[in-house]
Amino acid sequence: MVGYRFFRKNRQGRQGGGIVLYVNDQLECMELYLGMDEELTESLWVRIKGRAGAGDVIVGVCYRPPDQEDRADEALYRQIGAASRSQALVLMGDFRHPHICWRDNAAEHKQCRKFLECVNDNFLLQVIEEPMRRGAMLDLILTNKEGLVGDVKLKGSLGCSDHEMVEFKILRAARRVRSKLTTLDFRRADSGLFRDLLGRIPRDKALEGRGAQDSWLIFKGHLLQAQE
Repeated sequence: MVGYRFFRKNRQGRQGGGIVLYVNDQLECMELYLGMDEELTESLWVRIKGRAGAGDVIVGVCYRPPDQEDRADEALYRQIGAASRSQALVLMGDFRHPHICWRDNAAEHKQCRKFLECVNDNFLLQVIEEPMRRGAMLDLILTNKEGLVGDVKLKGSLGCSDHEMVEFKILRAARRVRSKLTTLDFRRADSGLFRDLLGRIPRDKALEGRGAQDSWLIFKGHLLQAQE
């Protein structure tokens, strides 16, 4: 395509498929190789150099087949972890995890829970709010910087695809969001004492016969008490 540089990764072992990313040729960019079983995953990563006064942005594109094996999932999670250590990351794609409830940050299926753990462990934000395919949330946009992604819009299907197009902006100078919440500085905590206090909870006796919700509320109470 004239005016764009493109990066692609063909699907291994099957005809057709693969992923592609087009970058405006006025932007300085380079493909990244994270060096962790990349042949197992349909993912690619490109660093786009920021202009004067703005940092670089890593853009990732991913397709996760619905029958992907655990080994490939783990390879993808390691790649996400490595990319998340950058100052600014935008990761988009079809991850095939329709059973995650992003509003409650919860999932029932094992593979969905593993993916959600990866997202939480790397402090990523998921910015898509509306289901885009038959009521399911398959296509996601993840970022590690609040305010980096904005103006997200669904634009209807492209051709005969049953996925919807997503339009959004990467805001080079991410808006700083000033929080009004008072938070504790856990870096100054006595983690040994905290662990000891939680270890004193008679869990078997306290949680005997309790359901999941009641058990969580009891544990949460002990957790907050230890925190204080």
